[in-house]
Amino acid sequence: MSTEAVRWLMKVLQPEKTLGSMPGIAALTESMRAALLGVAPETYCAELARMRSAVTDAAGELLADPAVAAMVDRLPLRKGARIVAFGDSHTADPQSWAAIVAEVLAARRPADELSVAVRAVPGETTTYGLVRIGEALALQPDWLLFFIGVNDARTQGPSPTKTLVDRGETARNLAAVRSRASHETKARCLWITPPAVIEDRVATHWGLSRFGVRFRNEDVADVACAVRAFGGPTIDLFSILGSPPPADLLMEDGLHFTLAGQKRVALEVLRGWSDHG
Repeated sequence: MSTEAVRWLMKVLQPEKTLGSMPGIAALTESMRAALLGVAPETYCAELARMRSAVTDAAGELLADPAVAAMVDRLPLRKGARIVAFGDSHTADPQSWAAIVAEVLAARRPADELSVAVRAVPGETTTYGLVRIGEALALQPDWLLFFIGVNDARTQGPSPTKTLVDRGETARNLAAVRSRASHETKARCLWITPPAVIEDRVATHWGLSRFGVRFRNEDVADVACAVRAFGGPTIDLFSILGSPPPADLLMEDGLHFTLAGQKRVALEVLRGWSDHG
């Protein structure tokens, strides 16, 4: 297996998160995770260490900009605040925007003892988000950062007739999640719209095409519209990054972010979050 294929698998699929509800999940070692991905254990461990180191570097690069440091200082976070990032593979990625934000907060505001919990499952739609939201709410966070919905726009096969989740159902699912958050916690919510994809890359990628995965940006735009319709604090990545986004922000599959892409998302989250203080 090529290095690029290994890195794609590790960024896109995390067995420990996909199987997170299993009783024995705590016993899933790194060697077991590697075996589930078909990757040699030593390769898996080395790549994971490299990814984590790159996240730290990305956070440092962001904070080297005084304007970004000022954004972090302005974030409306009390001492000991708990933050939960809730989403799909964009957030489950070991190099995700959430991991970078966690490093940024730890480096810039260590005395505030802030915590970031990532509750994300690759491939998840808003329907499954409804099933899983309870575990995030149980943490009683001060802030919930929602980045979910792109998989609702997913289609299957060369001539699809529907998305995985109908646009009306997406809106109802998001409204239900928001309702639970407001009734079961005192958390403030920040919503992030799904970004557009590079459609032809998705359709021809060796990993995604194996499962018949397709996306149309007009369907992703419908999900972004449903998120924006809330009228609450929102970071509109679909508009910010464009349709399609710059090629260097996305991996060869046209869907998932490169490290540069995740770093850009982290920057936009920090910028938008600091503006909603």
